[in-house]
Amino acid sequence: MIDNETIEREIKSIIDTCDFLIHEERFDELVNYYTDDAILVIKPGTIVRGRNKIKSAFVKIAEYFDNSIKPIEGKMLYLIAGDTVLVLAQTFLEASEQAKEKSEFSMERRATYVFRNIEGKWFCAIDNSYGTDLVE
Repeated sequence: MIDNETIEREIKSIIDTCDFLIHEERFDELVNYYTDDAILVIKPGTIVRGRNKIKSAFVKIAEYFDNSIKPIEGKMLYLIAGDTVLVLAQTFLEASEQAKEKSEFSMERRATYVFRNIEGKWFCAIDNSYGTDLVE
């Protein structure tokens, strides 16, 4: 059995890789880190489900931020229960000044991510950069 510290390192590595792929706009590679039925919260009230729709959403998100978005993770807390991990993360979005000015959403967020272990590999099942702000 894998210990929690190892799981945390694996999940952190995946999140860092995904952040890099988002910044590099390598969305074909990015979606391989999501489950087939994954959910991405685009903005409060708007979600997409499935790898193809997640890829399309990231293309639009990149355009919205003038192709300058760079996610950076701050503090993270991992809640591990068997093959499922809830990650609570302080997430910062860097972007061009123009993109920041036109964005109606905060560039600092309290994100929540849910990961599932499927056949020995971790995949993101829920990607919610807005965290509990969705309930406001």
